Amino acid sequence: MNYGALIFLVGFIGLASSWFGLVLAPQLQLGRQPITKIQGGNDPYPSRRLGLAEQGLQVYRANGCVSCHSQQVQQSGTVFDVVMTELGTNQPAVVAALAKLDSKLTGASLSSLPQDVVRGVNKLQADEVNAAFKDTGAKVAVQIRPVGPDMDWGWGRRATVAADFLQDSPVMPGSQRLGPDLANVGVRKPDVNWHLVHLYAPKSVVPDSTMPPYRFLFEKRKIDRHASPDALQLTGEAAPEAGYEIVPTAEAKALAAYLASLRADVPLFEAPMTAK
Repeated sequence: MNYGALIFLVGFIGLASSWFGLVLAPQLQLGRQPITKIQGGNDPYPSRRLGLAEQGLQVYRANGCVSCHSQQVQQSGTVFDVVMTELGTNQPAVVAALAKLDSKLTGASLSSLPQDVVRGVNKLQADEVNAAFKDTGAKVAVQIRPVGPDMDWGWGRRATVAADFLQDSPVMPGSQRLGPDLANVGVRKPDVNWHLVHLYAPKSVVPDSTMPPYRFLFEKRKIDRHASPDALQLTGEAAPEAGYEIVPTAEAKALAAYLASLRADVPLFEAPMTAK
């Protein structure tokens, strides 16, 4: 019996199922996602990157940065903090409420506000603390705080979601962390010059860095009359010999601008947090 047609049909169904599951389904779920808005405001998110930073995404891609860096801050949960913002006029009632709550905040520390009343509680506990101050005249705010190892390491303040990549083409979320996550590196390191020095001589600014230097993105020039205003300020072993300077190429400037533009620090509906 000839099973050729059956084998072809089974193979076709397998390939078609893979295509629907890996290509079509994600496109239907995420491919047409519109620009969202910042929670609590009307500003669109994410905004379009400026021209130099947009060019830098292509340099980031071309140099394989995604092989060692992710742009995916992960979150393990959400907790709530209750913060006192105003004392009001009935301080004895506020102190009595604090005593009942067994809060670390005391009457002696109420002269400097805002202050945390409690931290890291669930929503029900936060609402109970909020209600305890209802009749005291004090004003308290319940704040949402995402938690997880990535937040503890300072890599971001909330989980990365699909909306963070809506203005990027191609999207470069990465899958490895031989280096730190970069989703929010523009908040941690907003100085473009820092990124340029780091690209040229990583160990000069991060002594234990395992990142290779990207010196092919820079030019070593002999100083003619005046030093270039773009020349890197290098010291120690990274500095060139006397009479020479290190100047970033257009690609280096674009890459540094892109890195400085990476920030995911606004609250979204699918990734809530309290903005500070």
